[in-house]
Amino acid sequence: MIKLLIILVLVAIVASLGSGLFHLVQDEGKSKRMVNALTLRIALSVLLFVLLFVAWKSGLIAPHGVDR
Repeated sequence: MIKLLIILVLVAIVASLGSGLFHLVQDEGKSKRMVNALTLRIALSVLLFVLLFVAWKSGLIAPHGVDR
């Protein structure tokens, strides 16, 4: 369940980044829609970091080594 939530947040981050790019090209920097999209992306990134940290501390996910 937690992995699905992580994937959904990652997809939302990429969608927000794409939205910011679209508004940059479409509006030519004349509106605040690009800034709002990028602000949302930053908030989602912080949310993802907190989610990963809480899931790791509660034992829902575990880091693994590369050499396994």
